[in-house]
Amino acid sequence: MPSKKELIDIQVGEQISQFFILTKVEKKLTRAGKPYLNLMFRDKSAEVTAKMWDNFEDFEKTVSDGSIVKVAGTIEDFQGQKQVKIDKIRLAIPSDNVKHESFLPKSKRSLEEMITELKERLEKVEEPLIKELLDKILTDEKFEKYTKVPAGKAWHHAYIGGLIEHTLEIIKICDLMCDIHPEINRDILIAGAALHDFGKTEELTFETGFDYTDKGKLLGHIVIAAMEIESKTKEIEGFPEKLKDQIIHLVLSHQGKLEFASPVEPKTLEAIVLYHADELSAKTNAYKSAIQAEETSENIWTRYLPLANTSLYISKNDNEKDFKENLFE
Repeated sequence: MPSKKELIDIQVGEQISQFFILTKVEKKLTRAGKPYLNLMFRDKSAEVTAKMWDNFEDFEKTVSDGSIVKVAGTIEDFQGQKQVKIDKIRLAIPSDNVKHESFLPKSKRSLEEMITELKERLEKVEEPLIKELLDKILTDEKFEKYTKVPAGKAWHHAYIGGLIEHTLEIIKICDLMCDIHPEINRDILIAGAALHDFGKTEELTFETGFDYTDKGKLLGHIVIAAMEIESKTKEIEGFPEKLKDQIIHLVLSHQGKLEFASPVEPKTLEAIVLYHADELSAKTNAYKSAIQAEETSENIWTRYLPLANTSLYISKNDNEKDFKENLFE
Protein backbone atom coordinates (compact mmCIF):
# COMPACT_ATOMS: atom_id res chain seq x y z
CA MET A 1 0.00 0.00 0.00
CA PRO A 2 1.54 3.38 -1.00
CA SER A 3 2.57 5.59 1.95
CA LYS A 4 0.84 8.87 2.74
CA LYS A 5 3.33 9.73 5.49
CA GLU A 6 5.59 12.77 5.49
CA LEU A 7 8.90 12.33 3.69
CA ILE A 8 10.91 12.40 6.88
CA ASP A 9 9.03 9.34 8.16
CA ILE A 10 9.05 7.26 4.97
CA GLN A 11 11.60 4.46 5.05
CA VAL A 12 13.67 2.94 2.26
CA GLY A 13 11.61 0.32 0.43
CA GLU A 14 8.24 1.96 1.01
CA GLN A 15 5.99 2.85 -1.91
CA ILE A 16 4.58 6.37 -2.27
CA SER A 17 1.76 7.98 -4.22
CA GLN A 18 1.38 11.61 -3.23
CA PHE A 19 1.87 15.27 -4.09
CA PHE A 20 5.10 17.25 -3.66
CA ILE A 21 6.50 20.62 -4.65
CA LEU A 22 9.13 20.27 -7.34
CA THR A 23 11.96 22.42 -5.97
CA LYS A 24 14.52 21.58 -8.64
CA VAL A 25 14.27 20.42 -12.23
CA GLU A 26 17.44 20.49 -14.28
CA LYS A 27 18.62 18.64 -17.38
CA LYS A 28 22.04 17.05 -16.98
CA LEU A 29 24.26 14.64 -18.89
CA THR A 30 25.63 11.27 -17.83
CA ARG A 31 29.32 10.56 -18.38
CA ALA A 32 28.30 8.89 -21.60
CA GLY A 33 26.58 12.08 -22.73
CA LYS A 34 23.00 10.84 -22.29
CA PRO A 35 20.57 13.50 -21.01
CA TYR A 36 18.47 12.96 -17.89
CA LEU A 37 16.43 15.08 -15.47
CA ASN A 38 17.71 15.72 -11.97
CA LEU A 39 14.75 16.44 -9.70
CA MET A 40 14.14 17.40 -6.10
CA PHE A 41 10.80 17.13 -4.33
CA ARG A 42 9.73 18.47 -0.98
CA ASP A 43 6.90 18.38 1.49
CA LYS A 44 6.81 20.32 4.75
CA SER A 45 9.07 17.79 6.48
CA ALA A 46 11.99 17.16 4.10
CA GLU A 47 13.40 17.08 0.58
CA VAL A 48 14.24 14.07 -1.56
CA THR A 49 15.97 13.66 -4.93
CA ALA A 50 14.92 11.70 -8.00
CA LYS A 51 16.11 11.04 -11.54
CA MET A 52 14.21 10.63 -14.81
CA TRP A 53 16.22 8.73 -17.36
CA ASP A 54 13.78 8.26 -20.22
CA ASN A 55 10.69 9.79 -21.86
CA PHE A 56 10.88 13.03 -19.90
CA GLU A 57 10.65 15.53 -22.77
CA ASP A 58 6.90 16.23 -22.48
CA PHE A 59 7.07 16.36 -18.68
CA GLU A 60 9.98 18.81 -18.77
CA LYS A 61 7.98 21.25 -20.92
CA THR A 62 5.07 21.40 -18.44
CA VAL A 63 6.91 21.96 -15.14
CA SER A 64 9.34 24.35 -13.51
CA ASP A 65 10.77 24.98 -10.06
CA GLY A 66 7.77 25.45 -7.74
CA SER A 67 5.37 23.22 -9.68
CA ILE A 68 3.24 20.79 -7.68
CA VAL A 69 3.46 17.22 -8.98
CA LYS A 70 1.97 13.87 -8.08
CA VAL A 71 4.54 11.11 -7.79
CA ALA A 72 4.11 7.36 -7.62
CA GLY A 73 7.17 5.27 -6.93
CA THR A 74 9.44 3.71 -4.32
CA ILE A 75 11.89 5.19 -1.84
CA GLU A 76 15.36 3.79 -2.48
CA ASP A 77 18.78 4.26 -0.90
CA PHE A 78 21.43 6.08 -2.92
CA GLN A 79 24.79 6.54 -1.22
CA GLY A 80 23.15 6.65 2.19
CA GLN A 81 20.41 9.10 1.18
CA LYS A 82 16.77 8.60 0.26
CA GLN A 83 15.92 8.84 -3.42
CA VAL A 84 12.67 8.28 -5.30
CA LYS A 85 12.48 5.65 -8.03
CA ILE A 86 9.70 7.15 -10.14
CA ASP A 87 7.04 4.92 -11.67
CA LYS A 88 4.61 7.70 -12.61
CA ILE A 89 4.69 11.47 -12.36
CA ARG A 90 2.37 14.25 -13.50
CA LEU A 91 1.69 17.92 -12.97
CA ALA A 92 -1.07 18.70 -10.48
CA ILE A 93 -4.35 19.92 -11.98
CA PRO A 94 -6.96 22.30 -10.46
CA SER A 95 -9.32 19.46 -9.52
CA ASP A 96 -6.57 18.00 -7.28
CA ASN A 97 -7.21 21.00 -4.98
CA VAL A 98 -3.67 21.17 -3.63
CA LYS A 99 -1.93 24.41 -2.61
CA HIS A 100 1.72 25.31 -2.21
CA GLU A 101 1.32 26.35 1.43
CA SER A 102 0.49 22.74 2.33
CA PHE A 103 3.99 21.61 1.31
CA LEU A 104 6.12 24.41 2.79
CA PRO A 105 7.67 23.89 6.21
CA LYS A 106 6.55 26.25 8.96
CA SER A 107 7.95 27.28 12.31
CA LYS A 108 6.75 25.07 15.13
CA ARG A 109 6.13 28.21 17.15
CA SER A 110 2.81 30.02 16.89
CA LEU A 111 3.13 33.05 14.60
CA GLU A 112 0.79 35.11 16.80
CA GLU A 113 2.87 34.20 19.84
CA MET A 114 6.10 35.28 18.13
CA ILE A 115 4.61 38.59 16.91
CA THR A 116 3.39 39.37 20.43
CA GLU A 117 6.80 38.54 21.93
CA LEU A 118 8.64 40.64 19.35
CA LYS A 119 6.44 43.67 19.99
CA GLU A 120 6.87 43.30 23.75
CA ARG A 121 10.66 43.16 23.44
CA LEU A 122 10.84 46.11 21.05
CA GLU A 123 8.63 48.11 23.42
CA LYS A 124 11.54 48.02 25.87
CA VAL A 125 13.63 50.19 23.53
CA GLU A 126 13.88 53.53 25.36
CA GLU A 127 15.51 55.87 22.82
CA PRO A 128 12.58 57.63 21.03
CA LEU A 129 14.43 58.04 17.73
CA ILE A 130 15.37 54.35 17.57
CA LYS A 131 11.81 53.40 18.49
CA GLU A 132 10.51 55.61 15.68
CA LEU A 133 12.95 54.04 13.21
CA LEU A 134 11.78 50.54 14.13
CA ASP A 135 8.14 51.60 13.81
CA LYS A 136 8.77 53.05 10.34
CA ILE A 137 10.52 49.96 9.04
CA LEU A 138 8.54 47.18 10.72
CA THR A 139 5.09 48.17 9.49
CA ASP A 140 2.28 47.18 7.14
CA GLU A 141 3.13 44.84 4.24
CA LYS A 142 6.83 44.84 5.06
CA PHE A 143 6.13 43.65 8.59
CA GLU A 144 3.82 40.93 7.29
CA LYS A 145 6.63 39.66 5.04
CA TYR A 146 9.06 39.97 7.96
CA THR A 147 6.90 37.58 9.99
CA LYS A 148 6.51 34.99 7.22
CA VAL A 149 9.76 34.89 5.23
CA PRO A 150 12.28 32.13 6.03
CA ALA A 151 15.64 33.18 7.43
CA GLY A 152 17.40 31.20 4.73
CA LYS A 153 16.78 29.12 1.64
CA ALA A 154 18.11 25.89 3.10
CA TRP A 155 20.73 26.15 5.87
CA HIS A 156 19.04 27.59 8.98
CA HIS A 157 15.48 28.55 9.97
CA ALA A 158 14.49 27.59 6.42
CA TYR A 159 10.74 27.62 6.92
CA ILE A 160 7.80 30.01 6.98
CA GLY A 161 8.19 32.20 10.08
CA GLY A 162 11.90 31.40 10.22
CA LEU A 163 13.12 34.99 10.16
CA ILE A 164 11.03 36.20 13.09
CA GLU A 165 11.93 33.05 15.07
CA HIS A 166 15.64 33.59 14.33
CA THR A 167 15.38 37.28 15.20
CA LEU A 168 13.71 36.55 18.54
CA GLU A 169 16.45 34.07 19.44
CA ILE A 170 19.07 36.71 18.70
CA ILE A 171 17.25 39.40 20.68
CA LYS A 172 17.07 37.07 23.70
CA ILE A 173 20.79 36.33 23.48
CA CYS A 174 21.57 40.04 23.11
CA ASP A 175 19.36 40.91 26.08
CA LEU A 176 21.23 38.36 28.18
CA MET A 177 24.57 39.85 27.18
CA CYS A 178 23.31 43.32 28.11
CA ASP A 179 22.39 41.99 31.56
CA ILE A 180 25.91 40.57 31.93
CA HIS A 181 27.67 43.62 30.44
CA PRO A 182 25.86 46.88 31.27
CA GLU A 183 28.37 48.80 29.13
CA ILE A 184 26.54 47.57 26.01
CA ASN A 185 24.07 50.03 24.52
CA ARG A 186 20.95 47.90 24.69
CA ASP A 187 18.81 50.09 22.42
CA ILE A 188 21.34 50.13 19.59
CA LEU A 189 22.00 46.40 19.92
CA ILE A 190 18.32 45.42 19.93
CA ALA A 191 17.66 47.67 16.93
CA GLY A 192 20.51 45.97 15.08
CA ALA A 193 19.20 42.54 16.07
CA ALA A 194 15.69 43.37 14.86
CA LEU A 195 16.91 44.79 11.53
CA HIS A 196 20.02 42.73 10.74
CA ASP A 197 18.18 40.36 8.37
CA PHE A 198 15.32 42.67 7.39
CA GLY A 199 16.63 42.64 3.82
CA LYS A 200 15.55 39.01 3.51
CA THR A 201 11.98 40.25 3.08
CA GLU A 202 13.10 41.33 -0.39
CA GLU A 203 15.97 38.90 -0.91
CA LEU A 204 13.88 35.72 -0.63
CA THR A 205 10.63 34.54 -2.16
CA PHE A 206 8.46 32.01 -0.36
CA GLU A 207 5.11 31.79 -2.13
CA THR A 208 5.76 28.57 -4.10
CA GLY A 209 9.09 27.56 -2.57
CA PHE A 210 12.20 29.17 -1.14
CA ASP A 211 14.45 30.95 -3.61
CA TYR A 212 16.28 34.22 -4.24
CA THR A 213 14.62 37.15 -5.98
CA ASP A 214 16.41 39.06 -8.72
CA LYS A 215 16.91 41.94 -6.26
CA GLY A 216 18.24 39.51 -3.69
CA LYS A 217 20.77 38.12 -6.14
CA LEU A 218 21.86 41.58 -7.29
CA LEU A 219 22.07 43.34 -3.91
CA GLY A 220 21.85 40.83 -1.06
CA HIS A 221 19.97 41.21 2.21
CA ILE A 222 22.72 43.16 3.97
CA VAL A 223 22.74 45.96 1.41
CA ILE A 224 18.93 45.99 1.18
CA ALA A 225 18.60 46.43 4.96
CA ALA A 226 21.30 49.13 5.08
CA MET A 227 19.55 51.05 2.30
CA GLU A 228 16.22 50.83 4.16
CA ILE A 229 17.74 52.20 7.37
CA GLU A 230 19.45 55.01 5.46
CA SER A 231 16.15 55.92 3.77
CA LYS A 232 13.97 55.83 6.88
CA THR A 233 16.35 57.83 9.08
CA LYS A 234 16.07 60.68 6.56
CA GLU A 235 12.35 60.79 7.34
CA ILE A 236 13.01 61.28 11.06
CA GLU A 237 13.79 64.86 12.02
CA GLY A 238 17.01 65.22 13.98
CA PHE A 239 18.17 61.62 13.66
CA PRO A 240 21.90 61.80 14.52
CA GLU A 241 24.31 60.74 11.79
CA LYS A 242 26.52 58.83 14.25
CA LEU A 243 23.56 56.90 15.65
CA LYS A 244 22.49 55.94 12.13
CA ASP A 245 26.05 54.85 11.30
CA GLN A 246 26.24 52.64 14.39
CA ILE A 247 22.98 50.87 13.57
CA ILE A 248 23.94 50.39 9.91
CA HIS A 249 27.34 49.10 11.06
CA LEU A 250 25.56 46.34 13.01
CA VAL A 251 23.76 45.27 9.83
CA LEU A 252 26.88 45.47 7.65
CA SER A 253 29.07 43.51 10.06
CA HIS A 254 26.66 40.89 11.43
CA GLN A 255 28.18 38.05 9.38
CA GLY A 256 31.47 38.72 11.08
CA LYS A 257 34.16 38.46 8.44
CA LEU A 258 34.78 39.77 4.95
CA GLU A 259 35.03 36.22 3.60
CA PHE A 260 31.54 35.54 5.01
CA ALA A 261 30.12 38.45 2.92
CA SER A 262 30.18 41.12 5.61
CA PRO A 263 31.17 44.44 3.96
CA VAL A 264 32.95 45.33 7.21
CA GLU A 265 34.00 43.40 10.30
CA PRO A 266 32.55 44.20 13.75
CA LYS A 267 34.15 47.31 15.24
CA THR A 268 31.86 48.09 18.18
CA LEU A 269 30.93 46.21 21.32
CA GLU A 270 27.36 45.92 20.09
CA ALA A 271 28.49 44.62 16.68
CA ILE A 272 30.62 41.80 18.09
CA VAL A 273 27.76 40.69 20.34
CA LEU A 274 25.32 40.68 17.43
CA TYR A 275 27.71 38.70 15.23
CA HIS A 276 28.13 35.94 17.81
CA ALA A 277 24.42 35.92 18.69
CA ASP A 278 23.60 35.48 15.01
CA GLU A 279 26.14 32.67 14.67
CA LEU A 280 24.82 30.90 17.76
CA SER A 281 21.19 31.05 16.65
CA ALA A 282 21.87 30.09 13.04
CA LYS A 283 24.27 27.21 13.66
CA THR A 284 22.28 25.72 16.53
CA ASN A 285 19.17 25.65 14.35
CA ALA A 286 21.03 24.31 11.31
CA TYR A 287 22.78 21.54 13.25
CA LYS A 288 19.57 20.59 15.04
CA SER A 289 17.65 20.39 11.77
CA ALA A 290 20.36 18.30 10.10
CA ILE A 291 20.35 15.82 12.99
CA GLN A 292 16.54 15.62 13.14
CA ALA A 293 16.38 14.96 9.40
CA GLU A 294 18.31 11.72 9.88
CA GLU A 295 17.01 10.55 13.26
CA THR A 296 14.60 8.13 11.56
CA SER A 297 17.58 6.28 10.09
CA GLU A 298 19.72 3.90 12.11
CA ASN A 299 22.83 6.00 11.50
CA ILE A 300 24.65 7.56 14.41
CA TRP A 301 26.30 10.14 12.14
CA THR A 302 24.66 12.39 9.56
CA ARG A 303 25.89 12.62 6.02
CA TYR A 304 28.79 15.03 5.46
CA LEU A 305 27.50 18.60 5.56
CA PRO A 306 29.59 20.96 3.40
CA LEU A 307 28.41 24.12 5.23
CA ALA A 308 29.33 22.57 8.58
CA ASN A 309 32.49 20.97 7.14
CA THR A 310 31.73 17.81 9.10
CA SER A 311 29.24 15.06 9.79
CA LEU A 312 27.19 15.41 12.98
CA TYR A 313 26.72 12.91 15.80
CA ILE A 314 23.13 11.67 16.29
CA SER A 315 23.22 10.90 20.00
CA LYS A 316 19.60 9.70 20.09
CA ASN A 317 20.34 6.87 17.66
CA ASP A 318 23.52 5.87 19.47
CA ASN A 319 21.76 5.79 22.84
CA GLU A 320 18.95 3.62 21.45
CA LYS A 321 21.51 1.24 19.92
CA ASP A 322 23.39 0.95 23.22
CA PHE A 323 20.12 0.35 25.06
CA LYS A 324 19.11 -2.49 22.73
CA GLU A 325 22.56 -4.09 22.94
CA ASN A 326 22.53 -3.93 26.76
CA LEU A 327 18.99 -5.29 26.91
CA PHE A 328 19.85 -8.51 25.09
CA GLU A 329 23.32 -9.19 26.54
